[in-house]
Amino acid sequence: MLNNRTIIITGASRGIGREMALKFASQGANIVIAAKSVEPHPKLPGTIFSVAQEVIEAGGQSLAVQVDVRDDASIQQMITQTVEKFGGIDVLINNAGAIKLAGAASLPLKRFDLMYQINTRAVLACSQAALPWLKKSSNAHILNLSPPLNMNPKWFMHYAPYTTTKYGMSMLTIGMAEEFKRYDIAVNALWPQTVISTAAIEFEGGGTATMSKGRKPAIMADAAYEVICTEKLDITGQHLIDEQILKAKGVNDFEKYRYDVHSNQPLMTDLFID
Repeated sequence: MLNNRTIIITGASRGIGREMALKFASQGANIVIAAKSVEPHPKLPGTIFSVAQEVIEAGGQSLAVQVDVRDDASIQQMITQTVEKFGGIDVLINNAGAIKLAGAASLPLKRFDLMYQINTRAVLACSQAALPWLKKSSNAHILNLSPPLNMNPKWFMHYAPYTTTKYGMSMLTIGMAEEFKRYDIAVNALWPQTVISTAAIEFEGGGTATMSKGRKPAIMADAAYEVICTEKLDITGQHLIDEQILKAKGVNDFEKYRYDVHSNQPLMTDLFID
């Protein structure tokens, strides 16, 4: 289904991005692993080069690109390298993210700037840069990893700055979906029903106790696969939830996605999901 399609995934050196890269590679895709990590981190395994090798082993073609999604020149270099190697772009997945769950009174503005640049601005910058090539694709998709717009004040009370930057992604999804219909480019957002047990959760979102109440990144990869395999504008402008997409595709066994297979604890619903 994805044979020879070229997919850029930002933040692909670990976690959900890496899982998507391997899923799509198993279906024959060309994967651009775009992230900052070129050297192994003592706490966070994975670099663009290690994932590039895993992509090849999974059956895809790979290109490792070091990119800083806050820097326009770096983004343009990512696009140039992608087109030079693969000849075009079919899918852009804006997966790179930054998180700090702190309130408006205490969050350092420097940290807000970082979250805004990586979460919100990068979606616009990467989409603009990829647009000329997405227009040429026979089945183009942009997929942003951002939540449904839930205006319940509880999602703002304790960490409004983070919420604002993620909702910015979701609002851009709505706008770009409408604007890019004329080019037959589908634009959607994807968010998990439950916590996804990744390093981001372990170090910024609740630690190991929260990890045991989450699901593996594979559920997001499987859901993303279903989205980018839809034809042209069959789905666009939607804020999609991983579990709902997979249920609609006939998946009934969700226990296989549980991170801690020995745990009987109820899974923890993710942020922004009531």
